[in-house]
Amino acid sequence: MPYPLYQIDAFADKAFTGNPAAVMPLTQWLPDALMQSIAAENNLAETAFLVPEADKTADYGIRWFTPTVEVPLCGHATLASAHVIFHHLDFKGDVVRLNTRHAGPLSVRRMDGRLSLSLPSYPPQPQAAPVDMLDAVKSPPVATLCGGSPGGEPYWVLVYTSEADVRTLSPDFKMLGATGCQVIATAPGNTHDFVSRFFAPSHGIDEDPVTGSSHCRLVPYWAARLGKTIMTARQISKRGGDVWCTLDGDRVHLAGTCVEVMQGMMHI
Repeated sequence: MPYPLYQIDAFADKAFTGNPAAVMPLTQWLPDALMQSIAAENNLAETAFLVPEADKTADYGIRWFTPTVEVPLCGHATLASAHVIFHHLDFKGDVVRLNTRHAGPLSVRRMDGRLSLSLPSYPPQPQAAPVDMLDAVKSPPVATLCGGSPGGEPYWVLVYTSEADVRTLSPDFKMLGATGCQVIATAPGNTHDFVSRFFAPSHGIDEDPVTGSSHCRLVPYWAARLGKTIMTARQISKRGGDVWCTLDGDRVHLAGTCVEVMQGMMHI
């Protein structure tokens, strides 16, 4: 049976930048094992699946899979999914509402040539980091914090002095994966309010190009540190991507642009 499949570069201003995501609209959920196999076949950081919501509490349900696991929240694949909904699924409004299994309701709004994604805020708190994790990262930070997630897994935030410190990080990914930790490295930016990188080898992703979920922790941290609620950020991975950030109470709004690079059919 053929299923439509789209590949979208999210938080990207041109093709082959930002973070690629596969998006597969469905009429009903496929078996979990099959969706995991599809994500493994796509071999991207995330594959998002969409199903129309029958009870109208939202427009679509959404789930996200890395090549190895289902995750409770993914920002860039949600932005990519909204692009597909707005451009390919005959959606008439300017705000699409999405139901999730673990992260509560999400929404994406068309706004000023960008898509603005509303996510929950998870402010990280100062906490001593595991020694084996710091050994795997190899470069000591000036501060360590920890923020929770809808799936209960901790996200560690490692704060560095400069953008150069973050750019030159070279973790031991095998060692880091063995710790089970997800690591966000961040510092003040040279041309942006802050920069970051994100490492999640325990989820099958050594380094994620641009990560929405990490900004659920970064935005409240930098808002408190800088004394401002509207900021610009850049994830300085090899592909890289810009994120326009707003802290609004217990919500984080992340705006960016998407570039569609592929569409086709998957035969299963």
